[in-house]
Amino acid sequence: MGTTKAETDNSTAGKASGLARRRVIEDWMFISPQLFLFVLLTLVPFIVAFPILFTDMSGFNDPQVSGVGFDNFTAIFDNASVRADYFPALKRTLVFVGLNYLLVYVFGLSLALLMFEFGVRKALFTVIYMPLMLSGLAVGYLAVMLFSQETGNVNLLLMDLGLISKPIDLYSSGTSRFVLPLMVGWRYAGFNMSIFLVGLLAIPTDTIEASIVDGANYWQRLTRIYFPQMWPSFIIATTMALIGAFSVFDELVAMGALYVNPEAKFLSILFFTYGFQLDRLALGMTLAVVTSVPLMAVGLVLLRLQRKVQY
Repeated sequence: MGTTKAETDNSTAGKASGLARRRVIEDWMFISPQLFLFVLLTLVPFIVAFPILFTDMSGFNDPQVSGVGFDNFTAIFDNASVRADYFPALKRTLVFVGLNYLLVYVFGLSLALLMFEFGVRKALFTVIYMPLMLSGLAVGYLAVMLFSQETGNVNLLLMDLGLISKPIDLYSSGTSRFVLPLMVGWRYAGFNMSIFLVGLLAIPTDTIEASIVDGANYWQRLTRIYFPQMWPSFIIATTMALIGAFSVFDELVAMGALYVNPEAKFLSILFFTYGFQLDRLALGMTLAVVTSVPLMAVGLVLLRLQRKVQY
């Protein structure tokens, strides 16, 4: 007795459904470790800490905690001392965000284009990626050593070349905000190069070869072939640059942000200072949450843009 068409269709549908379920299970098994860490180390602490934002808690061992309503949220505007600390730190952070984002393309995109055009060299790729293995503290202390007024190699070299008449003071106004993006850009050059290189390698070679045959110069290939197809890489690089710029901390500590270098006092340092040095934990946490709101909005815009580009 032969198998009917309906039975065959049902068997095929059952196999397809089973395959789909297995893929879903495999996907959940793949993301479950990272999801578990995110819930345990990010979501749960935020839920537990949220009520603290409406109190005057000075520290985790504070025996007397009172509710203050929304006073911590309005302190940026109606508390003169908080306002005097927050907005200068915000300005320094935003300047760093802009410079750091520029260097993402100066270092990362330029290196990716060199790798793409002349071939990926494993040894060179390793050398460029190696600084990422350094800790933020190491990068900060490296900047301090390079710009030491008496023994710093950068100062000695610039003075020998006659480019400067006196050593550059790393702790002077404006110097830290320009040195730090250079050091961070150098550290993450390999990481950003990898992001852009993935976008370049995803471009069909037929498209590039056809543009060359049609007589397009290199700039035309960049603007009309490469960049339009690299939007996902640009969005990912932008997201990672924003996250990294607002969370930079170790480099600032090494550059004296907590004590001798007020020019390196960014928002991350301010939150730490309020929470753990000035015994104003609730206020420091509230300032961090208030600052994260516009960042979340930018993140949602980038997410929607990425989905739009992909589909």
